[in-house]
Amino acid sequence: MKKLIKNSLLTILILSATGCVSIGVEPWQRDLLAKDEMSLSGGLDAAVDDHIYFSKEASSGGRSFGGGGCGCN
Repeated sequence: MKKLIKNSLLTILILSATGCVSIGVEPWQRDLLAKDEMSLSGGLDAAVDDHIYFSKEASSGGRSFGGGGCGCN
């Protein structure tokens, strides 16, 4: 009886762990996932970050560089 319970629990565990294996993004769903609303960095948050980096670096596109506009790192 113990072995039957152990095997059934193991079977349930294996089936539940592999339940999401076949889930993927279909081609007709990719246009929805490519929208700005679905990005990890939100639009307002990215705009505020761009403003901070623009003000700090005194140029646009300073997001990928370290250090400040004053010469300090």
